[in-house]
Amino acid sequence: MVRRGSSFCGCGLAVVYAECCGRFHRGEGGAPTAEALMRSRYCAFVRQDGAYLLRTWHPRTRPARLDLDPTTRWTGLEILDTTQGTAFHTTGTVTFRASYPGGSLHECSRFERLDGAWVYVDGDVS
Repeated sequence: MVRRGSSFCGCGLAVVYAECCGRFHRGEGGAPTAEALMRSRYCAFVRQDGAYLLRTWHPRTRPARLDLDPTTRWTGLEILDTTQGTAFHTTGTVTFRASYPGGSLHECSRFERLDGAWVYVDGDVS
């Protein structure tokens, strides 16, 4: 688990934010895999970056606006499973658990490549 304020990225990888999800958030290229996009989107939730979340959401399922709760404190991301989602695929899934104080969110997210870029489509929360 990576805590806020640590030198590592909020997505849970032992890489500094600027070199990890920060480059995607700044628009310096796109996530190369569905898992990398999932991690960057989780990090965007941690950082309250609604613009990035909307930009990486498939147009057919993207909401018109996104209201993030500033009181939600995400404390960790665990990737449980991935299927497809590499440079050789057009679709992929990432099953994850995102923790917050007192609980967690478990989701199987679906991703597609749109014009060469990975985008979030939707997910099943359990």
